[in-house]
This record gives sequence, structure tokens and C-alpha cells, in this order.
Amino acid sequence: MLSSLDGWLAPAPDPARVGWLTKGAYAHRGLHGPGAVENSPTAFERAIEAGLGIECDVQLTADGRAMVFHDFELDRLTDESGPVAKRTAAELGQIGLTGSGDRIPSLRRLLEQIGGRVPLLVEVKTRRETPIDRLCRAVLQDLGAYAGPHAVMSFDPRVGHWFAGHSPVTVRGLVVSEADSGAAARRLSLWRARPDFLAYDVRNLPSRFAEGQRQRGLPLLTWTVRSAALAERAAACAATPIAEGEGVAWAQRPSTSSGRTE
Repeated sequence: MLSSLDGWLAPAPDPARVGWLTKGAYAHRGLHGPGAVENSPTAFERAIEAGLGIECDVQLTADGRAMVFHDFELDRLTDESGPVAKRTAAELGQIGLTGSGDRIPSLRRLLEQIGGRVPLLVEVKTRRETPIDRLCRAVLQDLGAYAGPHAVMSFDPRVGHWFAGHSPVTVRGLVVSEADSGAAARRLSLWRARPDFLAYDVRNLPSRFAEGQRQRGLPLLTWTVRSAALAERAAACAATPIAEGEGVAWAQRPSTSSGRTE
């Protein structure tokens, strides 16, 4: 019964439209490490040079632009403090990332940097109490003319729902952690988001829910693969890894990154 409802309320995508998603591993927030801060131009360039896809995070600025930054506050990754959302794009673009010569990039700048060379996953960061229309519109405005392979994804099912209604050609994903939701909530999120793929917490694999969605045609990606053991778990569950640290080398191995065809 539930599988029938899944097919009706969250139909599987055309395989030809989403097949690129599972062709190789992704660098989580770019290929970051010594000398390259997460979500920085240097980390993104290292990922491109390594032939890895890129996963990044975006947030909305005070003036309605999409900037690439993970945290809602500036404190951890810069010498500034306070909410990202209180700064304009110009102000954020002048803020240096701690321990590097990089500054906070805009999504538009990142797209120019990649130029279609590798696939891109854009995680849209939201808070449940915040309206998402302005942020989704800002992301779509930047992605609208971008020809390289790309997708948006979010923990927030409202994001997938928004893109399904406003830009159905944009490949959209639902990010899932079973630690954050029960079985009923996961299914309701699936039905609302109507995703083309899932990005699943590797700590929750194997998962009956994830496997059921994979079997009916949703590509299955998994995060964050940080070790050889987690890379092997990702491969066993037919998931394309979003990796960082020690997990990157293992995720790039043919036995780990190929898996079964989605």
C-alpha cells in the first residue's frame, strides 16, 4: 500500500534525466583539508582537479543572493561573528575564510569556477521557521542559465516541493537522516518533496526505507563518507558517496564508487 502511494505522490524520475548523479563520488563541501577550507574556491578547485563532483551549501543573504557557506553563523569559519543572513552578498564576499586566502564565494562565482567540468550538488540550508521562497528563487536565478550537470537538495521538504512547482526541470533531492525523523515523518517528507533522488545519512545504511526507494528508481547518494569502512558500507548499499577526509580515496576506488546501477 505504501509503495503504491510512493509511486503516486512521489513518482520515480526518468532514468535518462538523473543517470549522471551516480557516475562518481562527490567531495563534501569541496576537497577540503590542510590549506583548503570547506566550501572555499581552493577546495572546489582541488575537487575538480581530482575528478570529483562537488557538494556545497548555500544560504540567503540580506539582499536576496545565494552565498556558499554551511553554518548559519559566521563564527566557526571566519574572524567575524553573527548570522550570515544579516549580511549582504558584497559584505560576505569580503570576509576571509580562516586559515586561507579565500573569501566566502557566491553561488554564481562557484558556477563560473566549475564551468560544467564536474557535477554539482547544491544543498539549500534552511531553518524550519523561515520562509523558503526568497532563497529558492535566489538559487534558481543563478542556476537558470547554468548548463553543467547540477541538482539541488535539502533536508527541508519544502525546498523540493518549491522546485517541483517552479522549476520541474531542476533535478531535486531530499536529504535524509533517520536520527532526525521517524518512519512516518520520512514518508511524509518524501511525498511533499517529490524528490528525484535521496541523499541518505551513511550511518543509517542499510535502511529498509532507502532500499525501497532505490528499488523503485530513485538514485541513492549517501553522506558523509569519512572512512574506508563507511565507503564499503556505501558501496554495499548501492549508494554514490559524498565523501571527505580519509573517505575520499576509498570512495574513488572502482569497487567503491561504481556500485549497482541506480
